[in-house]
Amino acid sequence: MSRRPSFPLSVLVLVAGLAAPLVPSAAAPGAPAPAGRQTGAAGAVYDARLGEAVGDLVVRRERREGYDRDLYTHWVDADGDGCDTRDEVLLAEAVEDPTVGDGCALSGGRWRSPYDGASWTETGDLDIDHLVPLAESWDSGARRWSDARRERFANDLGDRRALVAVTDEVNASKGDQDVREWRPDLRPCRYVRDWVAVKLRWRLSVDRREVRALRGLAGDCGDPRVRVTRAR
Repeated sequence: MSRRPSFPLSVLVLVAGLAAPLVPSAAAPGAPAPAGRQTGAAGAVYDARLGEAVGDLVVRRERREGYDRDLYTHWVDADGDGCDTRDEVLLAEAVEDPTVGDGCALSGGRWRSPYDGASWTETGDLDIDHLVPLAESWDSGARRWSDARRERFANDLGDRRALVAVTDEVNASKGDQDVREWRPDLRPCRYVRDWVAVKLRWRLSVDRREVRALRGLAGDCGDPRVRVTRAR
């Protein structure tokens, strides 16, 4: 009877390893997803270059039917401190702190409008701009939101880019126009980046003309990073 050849244990282990199927190794728990591809879950952080961020926006036809500004409750005093959302933005963006009086009346401060660089000492000369206008948000998906979510959007103090204290006349010239139609004279690239950030934060879509404009603007603006926390 012939004897079956024997092999050292180390050789058998090596052969078994070579025969095993190749399976990609799992990512370490808590490891970040590739930039621009993070989960869209509330509270998740999105981080990507502007060009990639534009590519991650959902492209969808806009619809204005049914829009009414009154469908967005603002300004609210969410924390009950006597200062509503408008007051909170003015307090946060003052370059010289105002005095806070009864009913959160503000006096003695100074503000600089980021859209035109104008300096103001009277709050009546300032509007609080929804960087993505309420009507634009409706067109881009907010028409399907609950009243509570629209209220959160209209009073978003969780991201400094969402609400901006600006010269009232400049804000009036902007109106409900999107980023393709209107950008400020001062630091337009920051406005473009912030527009994309707010749209990503609230999972708002863009139409085809808007996304084409954004692709060109991303290159013109040097493709900066966009980092934003998804809204709850």
